[in-house]
Amino acid sequence: MKTSRLASAALLAYGILILAFLYLPLVSVGLASVSKARYLSFPIRKYNTDWYGEALASDTVQNLLWISLKVAGIVTVSSMVVGFLGALAFARYSWRFRKPFQKLILLPIFFPQTVLGLALLMWINALGIVPSWKTAIIAHLVWIAPIATLIVSIRAFSFDPALEEAARDMGATQWQVLREVTIPLLMPGVVSAGLFAFLLSWGNFPLSLFTTGADSTLPEWLFAKMISGYSPLVPTVGMLTVAGSAALVALGLILAWALKRLRPTT
Repeated sequence: MKTSRLASAALLAYGILILAFLYLPLVSVGLASVSKARYLSFPIRKYNTDWYGEALASDTVQNLLWISLKVAGIVTVSSMVVGFLGALAFARYSWRFRKPFQKLILLPIFFPQTVLGLALLMWINALGIVPSWKTAIIAHLVWIAPIATLIVSIRAFSFDPALEEAARDMGATQWQVLREVTIPLLMPGVVSAGLFAFLLSWGNFPLSLFTTGADSTLPEWLFAKMISGYSPLVPTVGMLTVAGSAALVALGLILAWALKRLRPTT
């Protein structure tokens, strides 16, 4: 169905408004990061980019960055593995307890993160474990692993079982079918789940607040600095994290494009 010029213009305007609504707040944060004044005011009278150098040279910021990267990196790899295996049980194979599994695996997604974080903190304390960045990894996985499972399952639902059956008919073992057929076909979903897992863990505040203990991640530090001791270093670090997240997404898209180009055609 071909749309009219008026409908096309209306859709274009609607898309621009949505994008502006989503990204204009980031513009204000970016302007605040280059303003020499302590607090943001328009118009900006003096620009100053020294805060970026100070942020990159700060030992505190580097430590926070390292902790956040460790948590997000381990959560990403773990979520990709759990998501892949969970998707096989969720969407690929039929087994006795598949229906209860499909319901229970998604249950943590619907809990408010603050409630989930408090529950995990009480559970950690009951076990006598001292909260740290390691316990934050467990907390993030409880919430993010089901999301990764759901993302990979979307890919698994479109999986044609006849491909595996054809491989078995040709004499392939179960491991060969998994390695040569199942994993390559589900890999785009696994990569997508990994990107989502990293971004969700990297910017997670509620679960980190309850479970990191004496350690601190970047979102926690930004929140603490916003309510006490604000300086232009706060929006500067915020823009650096946004730039890092955007670079990761761009890298994922480039990797997906490269894999698609290198995939042999039949």
